Amino acid sequence: MAGIEYTFKRYEKKFLLSLGQYEEMLPRLKQQMEADGYGLHTICNIYFDTDNFDLIRTSIEKPPYKEKFRLRSYGTPGSNDNIFAEIKKKFNGIVYKRRIALRQHEINDFFNGGEILHENRQIQREIHWFFRMYNIEPKVFIGYERIAFAGRDNPGLRITFDKNIRWRTEELDLYAGDKGQLVMEDNKIVMEIKFPQAAPLWLASLLSEFKVYPHSFSKYGTCYKKYIIMDIAYNQAGEKQPRWLDSGKDVNLC
Repeated sequence: MAGIEYTFKRYEKKFLLSLGQYEEMLPRLKQQMEADGYGLHTICNIYFDTDNFDLIRTSIEKPPYKEKFRLRSYGTPGSNDNIFAEIKKKFNGIVYKRRIALRQHEINDFFNGGEILHENRQIQREIHWFFRMYNIEPKVFIGYERIAFAGRDNPGLRITFDKNIRWRTEELDLYAGDKGQLVMEDNKIVMEIKFPQAAPLWLASLLSEFKVYPHSFSKYGTCYKKYIIMDIAYNQAGEKQPRWLDSGKDVNLC
């Protein structure tokens, strides 16, 4: 597992771009940054929460401190591919992420309280504590296509672009593929700037030139507010399914 980062501490700023803004800004961005070796790739996530969705409901209220847990894979994983179990916390604008890498045969044992006998045992204990503290379970799949860039002179600076954000609440298994319904249907692209300290002046000038401004956005939070709350309301009312499920807006980019 050489080369894998297990801990992160950085600032993260999100922006919502139109397709036009993205296409116009990208050539200028490439003058200062270069795409990572993965190119355009798929990211798959399973977000965990309590029965009452306490973690995401707290996060939506924008407190000084918030945290969440997810499983992440890069594409639909095979039996020997890494699955990342991640605790992500945000305090006063700084994001802290701690994660471990698991294989398919290790996952069930780990989440039943077993210890995995490799590095990062402290992070494993933190994840076990998180599960005991919140009593969480899988709640929603969220996947998207991402292309990431790193600064040529400042590799700690990263910018990611995510599109085709999709979700489902069935088949909450990363091995079940990346199919899902679109979270946003207006071709918006989520840009995220990640930096350890201060962002460079050239980047601030570029954002100003293209009228790109910070936008508070959470993929899981948006999914919860737009769809999951509706699901809950329909279930409580005894309806079979919410009306948006008839829209046919389903994508499968496996």
